[in-house]
Amino acid sequence: MKIRFPERGRSGRSVATVKNLEFAYEDEMLFKKANLSIERGEKIAIIGPNGCGKSTLLKLIMGLEKPIGGEVILGEHNVLPNYFEQNQAEALDLDKTVLETVVEVAEDWRIDDIKGLLGRCNFKADMLDRKVSLLSGGEKARLAFCKFMVKPSTLLVLDEPTNHLDIPSKEMLEEAIREYSGTIITVSHDRYFIKQIVNRVVEVKDGHLQDYIGDYNYYLEKNLEAREKELEREADLEEKAPKVKAKSKMSKAEKEARKKQKMQAFQAAKQKSKGVKNSKRWK
Repeated sequence: MKIRFPERGRSGRSVATVKNLEFAYEDEMLFKKANLSIERGEKIAIIGPNGCGKSTLLKLIMGLEKPIGGEVILGEHNVLPNYFEQNQAEALDLDKTVLETVVEVAEDWRIDDIKGLLGRCNFKADMLDRKVSLLSGGEKARLAFCKFMVKPSTLLVLDEPTNHLDIPSKEMLEEAIREYSGTIITVSHDRYFIKQIVNRVVEVKDGHLQDYIGDYNYYLEKNLEAREKELEREADLEEKAPKVKAKSKMSKAEKEARKKQKMQAFQAAKQKSKGVKNSKRWK
């Protein structure tokens, strides 16, 4: 069964505009005259360090937070957002059943298709009449995901959507996003997920929004600091991975040599980039 996000026509070309945005929590200034324009069909990842304001930006776009300066405006023509927030599971009605929770927002879905979606998220037939209050935390998260999947929209806003999802559910989400012709804005620490779905990256940095018109690999190519961190992360993952002989026969020394080669290649690229900049500066 192929799962797709239901779409409600097409939005106008302009989906959202962030203009001279200023926002602060208490004494901490998160955004300082930040600007961003989002157009129909873009699939955007919002990235940056913890606490920089990524989730806050999504809430500002959804109108759940108000700026102290500037403005955040959704497009005027047929912009219908569907928002998946980190604590989505906490908003479920505990008195409803699993099936009722999804049916109430599934406008154009047949009951058999809803059951099929729930089945793909590990809700067996004998669980469909179970009260939400009796579900585990992980089951509630998967149910909230199913509820999100069936709501019609032209704009998906996702805050850490792969948290608590198993691999089949993640793959289903990636497939549905690839088929979706509307606009997507997501915050995620899941770099693999981001690499699969986005065609634009926006980095929250020093209160501003740095725009990269390209996928996540393009962002890494243009951002040497981010590339260095990615190489270090990959090396750490290799060291922590289980030493299964069938998958890898590299010795510890070989792994260290590979890590060193990656870092040397990065440093060479970094020095080359500096040389190009300096040559331009003195022309």
